[in-house]
Amino acid sequence: MRILLSIDDTDNLESRGTGEIATLIAGALQQKGWGSPGMVTRHQLLVHPDIPYTSHNSAMCFVAQIDEGSLERVIAFAGDFLNNECAEGSDPGLCVAVLDRLESAGELIAFGQRAKLEVIAMQEAFDLAGRLGVHLSEHGGTGQGVIGALAGAGLRLWGNDGRMKGCLKFAVPGTQLTVAELLGHPEVDLVRCVAGGEVRDCDLVEIGEKPKTVLLDGASVLLVSALQRDGGGACWQTLPRKQLRGY
Repeated sequence: MRILLSIDDTDNLESRGTGEIATLIAGALQQKGWGSPGMVTRHQLLVHPDIPYTSHNSAMCFVAQIDEGSLERVIAFAGDFLNNECAEGSDPGLCVAVLDRLESAGELIAFGQRAKLEVIAMQEAFDLAGRLGVHLSEHGGTGQGVIGALAGAGLRLWGNDGRMKGCLKFAVPGTQLTVAELLGHPEVDLVRCVAGGEVRDCDLVEIGEKPKTVLLDGASVLLVSALQRDGGGACWQTLPRKQLRGY
């Protein structure tokens, strides 16, 4: 079965981030033989004075293919991990959704989209999770992170929000790779021009600092922009981190 596992509000300003904790949980699932996790995505939620958060108010989510008999073990492990590992002063939340049992994908997606624009109450998150048959639990503090955890699952399910955690380590800044070479790595599903221009497999892409993919149409997409340069060489460049903040 395929699940979405999403967490939020696990850190403080001195601790390791929520993305690192999500990565540790994903890695443990594989090490314990419970399933195969996919890449972790970061989903930016509303920044507002009425919403407590550490630095950016972002949730982390990953998809995993697990054995049906492992579901309860995965939920219990992730919950215990948050109980034991989350930072002092954090308000962690955990969401686990079984995709083929989800009552209404549209409602979950809509909740995630609203959480980018509106302040939402905890009880509304619990009510929706109950109606949809989604696991939602709080693991310390006020438990406020359940809102972001549920929203992160909805945004990952939507498939058009979020950046993949971490940079593309194989793509060394300052080097040039063809689009075909980039597509040969499992972290990159598509290479797409941010302005909509045609990108060919033979085209060269100049790798900038901290190259990162984003989630678009359910795929891990490396966005590029046109590189204006006289003579030969690369005709595309990866987007700088500043331009990726909107994803």
